[in-house]
Amino acid sequence: MQVFVTGASGHLGSAVVPELLDAGHRVVGLARSDASAAAIEKLGAVACRGDLSDGDLLRAQAGASDGVIHLAFRHDLMLSGDLAGAAEADRAALEALAAGLEGSGKPLINTSGTAVLGQGGIAGRTSTEHDVLAGGYRTDAENFVAGLAARGIRSVSIRLTPTVHSSLDHHGFLPSIIAAARAHGYAAYVGDGANRWPAVHTRDAAALYRLAVEKAPAGCRLHAVDDEGVPFAEIAAAIGRHLNLPVRSITPDEAGAFFGFLAGLVQLDNPTSAAVTRELLGWAPRHPNLIADLDEGHYFRA
Repeated sequence: MQVFVTGASGHLGSAVVPELLDAGHRVVGLARSDASAAAIEKLGAVACRGDLSDGDLLRAQAGASDGVIHLAFRHDLMLSGDLAGAAEADRAALEALAAGLEGSGKPLINTSGTAVLGQGGIAGRTSTEHDVLAGGYRTDAENFVAGLAARGIRSVSIRLTPTVHSSLDHHGFLPSIIAAARAHGYAAYVGDGANRWPAVHTRDAAALYRLAVEKAPAGCRLHAVDDEGVPFAEIAAAIGRHLNLPVRSITPDEAGAFFGFLAGLVQLDNPTSAAVTRELLGWAPRHPNLIADLDEGHYFRA
């Protein structure tokens, strides 16, 4: 297959592209800059200069491909607080990609997150692939993609965990949490730290994207989850251990000053299962889980 990948030079893209190439697929990656193009070509793929705002380009590249993996997102808008702008840009990109694939039966693999389930009100139990919200941030895109099955597209959404961890992760949530611990002189969790974060290794997530583009059925939602739920206090303890810093409980009122834009997310209880995904596609994570990966030490090297 020839697969068009947005976000091909990013954290996850830098694992998805080699995963596809090693399986014998050809890859064309969207590149916003010369540096991104060089990174994509270094991986062995073909770089296509452009960005998510170029709907004509996205439509043409999707139409010329055998499938699309959509990893890119306007994180700059999200981090600035413009969630509506980030969601609007993502929806426009998905509409352009869908226009290039409509009626073809080819796959379009979208990216979402397990956190939307916890933030959307699913609490007190482990969420599954069958959980679907009526709407909301990133959920609207999920629901749009699910509906593309009726337009002749093998459309799939993969929900990623709050932390996708590995030595490839340089700008995700974990580096931000570790930086906060360094800045304040201690690692922290909120309250009793019993709230749980699911997690997955970058390379295991990449393998799931490959399986999805190859054979996932239209309209499904998949979970890229290895650890179903690591108590946040355990994450903080591992960070404190490696930085040789004390570990403290802080109050919800103190979380904003410590964690910044992540204050709400670090308090989220988001236990999540991937049992359906594993059975459906035969996906079996094989890389270190979150605490083992933290204990490898690469997150803490200067």
